[in-house]
Amino acid sequence: MGGAFSTSKPKPAAGEEGGESAVVAVVIDFSASWCGPCKMMEPVFKEMAGRFTDVAFLKVDVDELAEVARTWRVEAMPTFVLARGGEEVGRIVGADKDELEKTINTLRSSSSSTATTT
Repeated sequence: MGGAFSTSKPKPAAGEEGGESAVVAVVIDFSASWCGPCKMMEPVFKEMAGRFTDVAFLKVDVDELAEVARTWRVEAMPTFVLARGGEEVGRIVGADKDELEKTINTLRSSSSSTATTT
């Protein structure tokens, strides 16, 4: 299917004037084409990318981009790394849809509360 690396493009948030949308977090899906649990999570990951438009979703094939996987210390697949400002703020190892969604929602709500308390 796609390449070793793919992304979802965030859509402008409500009230924005069509410029760059504010991405509150990044979710990186480290997977492999031979990984059964990774294949099970693929439609879930795509669905979340469509629903959480303020989050950028990236997919990395660990076989094709082994150096990237090493940089992020990925040892098992699937591994979902959540990052903000280039720093890791969460990690889920395994095909746990509920934990992934909960962690994304927590990250999104912490971003909106810090953005609105100025």
